[in-house]
Amino acid sequence: MSHPSPQAVLVLPRLRIQNANAIGSPLTHGFPSITAFTGLMWALERRLAQAGVPLRLHGTGVVCHRYQEQVTEGYVRSFNLTRNPVDKDGSTAAIVEEGRMHLEITLVLSVSEKKAPSAAPALVQGNETQLAAWAHAVGETLAGMRVAGGSVLPSRPVPGKRVRPWIGIVPDEPQEASRLFRLWRRQWLPGFALVGRDDLLAARLEHLRTSRPHAGVLDAWLHAVRFNHQPLPCKDGAPVPDGKIEWGDPLRPKGSGWVVPIPVGYAALGDLHAAGCVRNARDAEAPVRFVESVYSLGQWISPHRLNSLQQLLWHAETDETLGLYRCRSGYRPDPSVDTEERAADASAEWDDADAFA
Repeated sequence: MSHPSPQAVLVLPRLRIQNANAIGSPLTHGFPSITAFTGLMWALERRLAQAGVPLRLHGTGVVCHRYQEQVTEGYVRSFNLTRNPVDKDGSTAAIVEEGRMHLEITLVLSVSEKKAPSAAPALVQGNETQLAAWAHAVGETLAGMRVAGGSVLPSRPVPGKRVRPWIGIVPDEPQEASRLFRLWRRQWLPGFALVGRDDLLAARLEHLRTSRPHAGVLDAWLHAVRFNHQPLPCKDGAPVPDGKIEWGDPLRPKGSGWVVPIPVGYAALGDLHAAGCVRNARDAEAPVRFVESVYSLGQWISPHRLNSLQQLLWHAETDETLGLYRCRSGYRPDPSVDTEERAADASAEWDDADAFA
């Protein structure tokens, strides 16, 4: 499904989020689900409409600069849990496990203007005063909201970086839009952008079916999210020197990237129930459907490896027939980039990742 080119971009830089939800799904943890940020996008659009800001939000991109998951150190880790007050009879209250983490992220939203048919457009180049006012209103509105369940803290000044929300117009000419995006992405360094890699899951399924013809997508996903070590043969076919065998994962060579399992949406478990039919529903005026999480593979890449704004953005898609509600990434790997070129820069990328941890 193709999405229209964004009219403008709304950037919320260097957001400091305290106690965000670190459990993205029943099977993953370490970063909030991408659905948390698309949900934030819709909630923010509704708040802006109430404030009189005529902006429509279409897609969202996430760049993580720092993260600190609240877990114990060691090979086996567990979440740092809060101690609840005692019950009325003095007994210890039950502990509901919840994962928390602190984040410093940049949110990139594609926006368009909601205007009357006879009104002159305001989301245009040269109208910096109005754009700055809208960006300021967005920042004030977001300060009172929850981001992935966490609280928004005031941003700290960063030398040479923008820390206040701003709006940029996307040019219609592809060359000018590409040039402007290269300037924008410098502001998001150092950091890593989360993109979708459904192609890697399809490739892993194809590889797995060579030895296991009845393997399914879930088998391929579980196989891809773990290290599968085995003896590695020499590249030139020569015998192993000194009888030493090198072990490793042949499907995760050096330079293969920072690939992670992620939830990307929800799949329906049953039919759609009419509004008000389900007791204790959150919204009695909206239809209700019971769902389960949908999983795929994602990759953390440096923003300077993105060639366009569309590669960064995630869009929500709905298929009522299949009962599928998922987020789709616009990232497509560049086949012209050689694997050896990625391997040459792999050490630098992993050094940055270690610095953020």
